[in-house]
Amino acid sequence: MRQFLDFEKPVAELENKIDELRQMTASEGVNISDEISRLSVKAEKQLRLLYSKLSPSQKVQVARHAQRPHALDYIRSLISDFTPLAGDRQFAEDKAVVGGLGRFEGQPVVVIGTERGADLETRLAHNFGMARPEGYRKAIRLMKLAARFRLPVLTFVDTSGAWPGIDAEARGQAEAIARAIETCLSIPVPLIATVIGEGGSGGAVALASGDRVLMLENAIYSVISPEACSSILWRDPKQASTAAESLRLTAQDLKKFGIIDRIIQEPVGGAQRDPEITITTAGRAIAEELAALQAENPKGLISRRREKFLAIGRVTGE
Repeated sequence: MRQFLDFEKPVAELENKIDELRQMTASEGVNISDEISRLSVKAEKQLRLLYSKLSPSQKVQVARHAQRPHALDYIRSLISDFTPLAGDRQFAEDKAVVGGLGRFEGQPVVVIGTERGADLETRLAHNFGMARPEGYRKAIRLMKLAARFRLPVLTFVDTSGAWPGIDAEARGQAEAIARAIETCLSIPVPLIATVIGEGGSGGAVALASGDRVLMLENAIYSVISPEACSSILWRDPKQASTAAESLRLTAQDLKKFGIIDRIIQEPVGGAQRDPEITITTAGRAIAEELAALQAENPKGLISRRREKFLAIGRVTGE
């Protein structure tokens, strides 16, 4: 059953009415196809209008939509012969970070993603996509494996941030994230990161410091969540919409600032409306970027990747 966001209420009313008419047609044999067609066109227009002018706070809602495709959905659809690898070889297995070996369009790759889970059971199992240190250390292990065997790395980022619990801090959360970023910047193979939902704080940067950073049209990517930002700056979580505007966390803003390299178009109404098309579109974009990187030599990849991130925010005088 489709879940509607608050601002989608006009569309929800129309689509619910369409469903009622279809049920009436099926049960009573009444021919009201013309009315159904009219309402369907109206609902489509309303949806296009809504999504043509989303505010940053509305994009936050879309990016967090529970029915958007998650990392494992992309892996299942785009990666054949996938073999998951577990554990950081130091402490434990963290299911918030998933990864392993597989083939992308026939080419061997290492794939890593943050998985939020699709229902309550899987969300609890994956800790809502918030990794502990062992999750980032597992990612480091997989990236080093990719470097050893000269395999490209594909990452799928969807997390509100790293797990903020005392247990994570006690095991070196900040150090693990820093090491993951360092590894991203130093491996001599192509690394393509795709922000598929929410890219939150260092927990996202740890897997997104790549040669190419792609981002879905309605995804968000920010140093802090709007709720946390508003609580810190205004002592009022109700100011989250103001914070979302100020943070410049949309794909369009980040492309303008040079933080990301490419925006991947979503179906009208967001990725949750048609996950299959969304994943296929993302796969094509990743394939194009990977093909462009294949000719680069390892030293050149590392040098340009590091310079890319060092240049972010750099101000030069006249």
